[in-house]
Amino acid sequence: MRGIAVVSDQVAWVSGSNGHVGKTKDGGGTWEWTQPKGYEKLDFRDIEAFDDQHAIVVNAGSPAYILITSDGGKHWKEVYKNADSLIFLDGMGFWNRNEGIIFGDPINNKMQLLKTNDGGLTWNDISANLKQDLAIGEAGFAASGTTIRTSDDGKVWIASGGKVSNIYYSPNYGKKWEIYSCPIIQGESSTGPFSIAFADNKRGIVVGGNYLKDKENSNNVLLTKNGGKKWTRPATPVLGYRSAVEHIKDQFWVATGSSGTDYSIDGGQNWTNISTLNFNAIQKAKNGKLVLLTGNRGNIYQLLYQSSVIN
Repeated sequence: MRGIAVVSDQVAWVSGSNGHVGKTKDGGGTWEWTQPKGYEKLDFRDIEAFDDQHAIVVNAGSPAYILITSDGGKHWKEVYKNADSLIFLDGMGFWNRNEGIIFGDPINNKMQLLKTNDGGLTWNDISANLKQDLAIGEAGFAASGTTIRTSDDGKVWIASGGKVSNIYYSPNYGKKWEIYSCPIIQGESSTGPFSIAFADNKRGIVVGGNYLKDKENSNNVLLTKNGGKKWTRPATPVLGYRSAVEHIKDQFWVATGSSGTDYSIDGGQNWTNISTLNFNAIQKAKNGKLVLLTGNRGNIYQLLYQSSVIN
């Protein structure tokens, strides 16, 4: 399980390998599972959900598909297919109920960018809006669906990794782009940022590392105070490779990955390890306090915390 969409304290969706999609309507107590017919072999790396009836999933690899449901997962409609042998979609984000964006690895050195204005029913290729070519060996990671983040006012951040790491930022729904260097560990196909998150339009954190050496923590977490233009290292880093980071509230952040989970209560300056369980993704409810983590073998966990003690 790598895709997760926590809508509220009751409703959440997850997605993963072998075409599996799960949904809860009681805060994670019970789950309904489905495999969209005809797509049972796909690896759904990211999912976006708006309520207990409407969700969108995207798979990794070629052919690339985008599926949408409007009846709670009973039926799925294919709204996008790309059979290019090089296509590999990495993550998805929505600014609002209708407008969303998906990014993928480069084809002919151009990052693949898809945009919807109708809630995911149709997708338009806007790759030409990003004028700069990606470097050879520069691509995205689809480990948790969170190397892309959006904010309600049209802003979007995309983190690339591999041979070179950059932050691609658009202030206007993907029309124009700015590029900032990200000084996280990089240089190999297995290194770079695997997740990015923001507390607001200025304060953000990026995590990653080398997924082939998941217990190492050399330069794999960075902080920004100006929307990704500049990055600094924390005083105490996370314990190892991390594939997802999430802002919970105020100065409280959580990062997780295959070698464990860490939290910070001072805005990311100092991290404390709380678990060595293997997780891929974490998300807090868009409207609520529920925090869920997904991992291997279909495992789903809830993070319990006392909000009253978080400053």
